[in-house]
Amino acid sequence: MNQMRLIMLIALVMLPAHVAATNFELMLHSLTQRFGENSVQSFHDWQAMLTNAEGLSAPEKLTRVNEFFNRRIWFKEDQQIWGVKDYWATPMETLGKGEGDCEDFAIAKYFTLLNLGFTNDQLRFMRATLRFGGEGSSVKQAHMVLAFYSAPGAEPLLLDSLVTEIFPLSRRPDLTPQYSFNNQGYWQLGPGGDGTPNVDETRHLNRWQDLLQRAHAEGFDLR
Repeated sequence: MNQMRLIMLIALVMLPAHVAATNFELMLHSLTQRFGENSVQSFHDWQAMLTNAEGLSAPEKLTRVNEFFNRRIWFKEDQQIWGVKDYWATPMETLGKGEGDCEDFAIAKYFTLLNLGFTNDQLRFMRATLRFGGEGSSVKQAHMVLAFYSAPGAEPLLLDSLVTEIFPLSRRPDLTPQYSFNNQGYWQLGPGGDGTPNVDETRHLNRWQDLLQRAHAEGFDLR
């Protein structure tokens, strides 16, 4: 048995068994094929975090996942990482590169939390305008975070690549929500993060559909 196969088998022994919709063997194979043996440790750390978080409360799981990616993934723009203006990376691509932008952080956290038992009803990607330099500043840019809703209509908690502590939307005056989406739909948002779902709205979701296909090929299945 070669060294690569041995490392893969050791990592797979420790994988959480309750996630029937995730093919961890295919996931690890896809990761190592693209990014080499050095990526195995990142995968091992990720799956160890999943295992250790299983018995935690929902708020503790959110904190654990947010801290994991914020502390180990370097923030870089897509042009620096992939050589293109905008690219939505799968969780395995983000782990393999060890780098990502705001969308990549949110995507990795979303898939990870689904593996920890959260549902699509609780998790949405939130596109917002981020304002720098205080309330009167005109310096703004597009930003994406992952929003957690404890119940329908509840104020969302935000998992942000720029802030390791998780805050409710009302404590993030630097963010103005625009829209949110997940694997089930699309919402145009008001200032408080509330909105009405629009299942026919597809113009913002082309990159999301492409991402789902690539993630599925790696071993994730959200169906």
